[in-house]
Amino acid sequence: MKQLFIALIVISTGWLSAVAQEQGFAVQGVVIDTVSDVGLAQASIVLMQARDSMLYRFARTDQRGNFRIDGLAAGEYLLMATYPEYADYVEQFTLDSAVGTIDFGSLGLVLRTKLLEEVLVNRSQAITIRGDTTEYDAASFVIQPNAKVEDLLKQLPGIQVDQDGKITAQGQTVNKVLVDGEEFFGDDPVLVTRNLRGDMVDKVQLYDKQSDQAEFTGVDDGERTRTLNIQLKDDQKKGYFGKVDAGAGTNDMYQGQVMFNRFNDKQRFSTFGTLGNTGRTGLNWQDAQRYAPSGSMTFMDDGGIMFTSTGGQDDIESWSGRYDGQGIPSALNGGVYYSNKWNDGRQSINGNYKIGELSVNGSGATITQNELPGGAIHTVADQTFDRRIFRQRGGAIFETQFDSTSTLKVTVDGTLKNGETAAFNQSMGTDAFGGMLNESMRRTTNDTEGQDAYLTALWTKKLRKQGRTLSWEVNETINQSRSNGRLYAANSFYADGVIDSTSLVDQMKVNDSRNSVFNSNITYSEPFTKTLSMVVNYRLSANNGTSLRQSFNETGTGGYTDLDSLYSNDFKLNQLANQLGAILNFRKGKSTLNVGTRISRVQFNQTDRYADNHFGRSFTNHNPQLTWQYRFSQQKSLRFSYNGNNTQPTINQIQPVRVNDDPLNIVLGNPNLKPSFTNRINLSYNSFRVIGNQYIYFSGSFSNTGNPIVSNVNTDAVGRSVLQYANLNGKSPMNYSFYSGFSKNIKKINVDVGGGLEANGNTYYNLTNGELNKTQNSTYSGNLTIRQYIQKKYGFNINFGPSYTYSRASLQQQRNNDGWGLNGRFGFSIFLPWKLEITSEGRYTYTAPTALFDENFEQFIVDASVGKKFLKDETLRFSIGVNDLFNQNRGFSRYANNNMFTQNSYTTITRFLLFSLTWDFSKMGGVSVQN
Repeated sequence: MKQLFIALIVISTGWLSAVAQEQGFAVQGVVIDTVSDVGLAQASIVLMQARDSMLYRFARTDQRGNFRIDGLAAGEYLLMATYPEYADYVEQFTLDSAVGTIDFGSLGLVLRTKLLEEVLVNRSQAITIRGDTTEYDAASFVIQPNAKVEDLLKQLPGIQVDQDGKITAQGQTVNKVLVDGEEFFGDDPVLVTRNLRGDMVDKVQLYDKQSDQAEFTGVDDGERTRTLNIQLKDDQKKGYFGKVDAGAGTNDMYQGQVMFNRFNDKQRFSTFGTLGNTGRTGLNWQDAQRYAPSGSMTFMDDGGIMFTSTGGQDDIESWSGRYDGQGIPSALNGGVYYSNKWNDGRQSINGNYKIGELSVNGSGATITQNELPGGAIHTVADQTFDRRIFRQRGGAIFETQFDSTSTLKVTVDGTLKNGETAAFNQSMGTDAFGGMLNESMRRTTNDTEGQDAYLTALWTKKLRKQGRTLSWEVNETINQSRSNGRLYAANSFYADGVIDSTSLVDQMKVNDSRNSVFNSNITYSEPFTKTLSMVVNYRLSANNGTSLRQSFNETGTGGYTDLDSLYSNDFKLNQLANQLGAILNFRKGKSTLNVGTRISRVQFNQTDRYADNHFGRSFTNHNPQLTWQYRFSQQKSLRFSYNGNNTQPTINQIQPVRVNDDPLNIVLGNPNLKPSFTNRINLSYNSFRVIGNQYIYFSGSFSNTGNPIVSNVNTDAVGRSVLQYANLNGKSPMNYSFYSGFSKNIKKINVDVGGGLEANGNTYYNLTNGELNKTQNSTYSGNLTIRQYIQKKYGFNINFGPSYTYSRASLQQQRNNDGWGLNGRFGFSIFLPWKLEITSEGRYTYTAPTALFDENFEQFIVDASVGKKFLKDETLRFSIGVNDLFNQNRGFSRYANNNMFTQNSYTTITRFLLFSLTWDFSKMGGVSVQN
């Protein structure tokens, strides 16, 4: 009897505990027809234990399709929604102490006949939606033999890839492409999509990746990065594959590429090399922008903290080694990548080394219209340039997991670079009647070298309470740059058509800048309730640097030993910043709200050791922020955000380093400048439906600035300008933008049709010769897109639309830059018998004449090629291609800045014929491609 009594107590206690535990959890949602959006009454809702698929709970929807199941215990479950003649919906989920009620939103069911009609089921389910992830089964989509991942993506509903490799998924740009959840040779999506073979892919997952902070803390901050994850087949994770591509053509054009990749479960090794002068400068080499640009004065971080290298900046020093289409490039690049995981994935390392050289030479012509209160100055300039940069970069990331709650991540990165630049510029300025005002000739040469280093360590710790976390990050950035160059500038100034005065500058320039920045950031997150959490952080930053800038005049004996103290300086910088921030996170149902602020106190001290001048400044930055996101369903969301931030005047605006590179433009400082404050608002909406490949989206932004810092320019009668910055009271510059788009598959003809509308503009103010000038710029455009792909037959895409630009300055409203434009792009492929393929891409640009520039610009650039594949597996391909078939490529740009309107034309790559041979090879999973 005693044993029975004890047993009853134990059973009762366990039952009461289970009942008490069950009372805290629930699931809810609404079951709808995906086509009509109508709720499905009496649909079956089944909950099963995830571990054994045993039935746990059962319910039916009400007349509107709604359901709710309360009193659930913590654990992992499968939810199945079923309805007669509809395909089942299945999703796995977890109930724990961090989640009280899970709202599945709208669970869309699809008629089985509709699925078969759309060919979305083929051996296995082609498209699966699990929570916020859309998963495509690669085997359900047919691609050409030896096709790349990019070709596979073009077949997936809701995903588009343009000629440049840019990926748009469900109406939003994809910024990150992962391979098995990890970066592949850095974060360049094109490297993955255009080099990995499509037949290696098992699944393609599309989702919005949370920020690293949100993933760690579990506090959803609303930040998302649209991400594609390429999951490889298990038998494709061991072996090797690669590519060899060589081409030669007319006009001495050439290009080549070699790439080799080896996989062995957790280990990955890759290497590549490219060369050419066709405009392909490498595998989209994107150096991390962690470092202060060489010779830059000041930049702000996202907390409004000023970092300064105080080195001044020449025209050529600012070149960062990227080819932007201006001039003729010659590039040589290579790299090695290695990664490995061990100890059940607790430790990992990945490293890379890249080396490259880029040379660009060319010429250009610039027309500038400077609108002044009493008239205008018209300037015509011609330039030639020759630039070279050589760069090496290496880095590594080591991660270790001490236990289930604590991790450490260490990152190191370093860059070595050197280069030479030479430029020649000559210009002529005239008044509105063609009378001569000035002539200028300037020749510059510069040799540069630099080193950059970066080290960071991030420690994270999950504490006992769910959602309570602590992290500490420290990092150090070190920059060094040296340059040695020469400036020769001759200027003539006219009065009544004759030379009135001249100036000559002949100097050697020596610059040496060193800068180090230390940051320490501690972040703590605390969940108050199941719906309310807070993240607080404290950041300490210390910036120390020196900059030596020397200008030497020619002494008459051919040497440069006479120091020009006016254009020489020796600066020392010490800066200390303390930042405190707090963000409240509220998440309930379909809504996520974040609201908070960051406050920074900065102490800035700079000493000019040449002039023995000291400049100190202390200031406070305030950065409020608010983000609200509402998810109507898994594929439909609305997002709103607000950010406000102070912008402190830069040291270049307060106390500029005198630079005499251009005697026609002199800069003065204004120590009385006060900070401005900018408000920014963003709103976006996105909706996607798998069936019919239909999406619609829009996004808009608006910002205005109070107490703005504007340029105050005084230009004399012969075109010499003196600039000084000033605060402007009573006026508020503003920016706005709007983007929208839609796409839908027309089932009867199997064509995707879409389009979009865009508008963006701004209103700025500046002072010109004491008068207020208001500049307004706006651009409105629309486009229509048509796409179709028929397997083994053809594929094409067309995008075109008009644009209108409104651009004028209040000082000379009759001389505006308003005008129409038209832009279009196309691409097609035709697959013929005997393994032949014809491909072509083209872009059309038209810019109409304006009141300022009386000539139109029109060009139609077409690239075309004919290729033939060889071997049984079609891994060898020979092609003959023509770049710029109609020989119309001309460098051209037109833009406005305050009361300055500028038009540029420049040399660029024109028509050439290229013969190419490409071989893809592989041995994956023990299966070798025999060639």
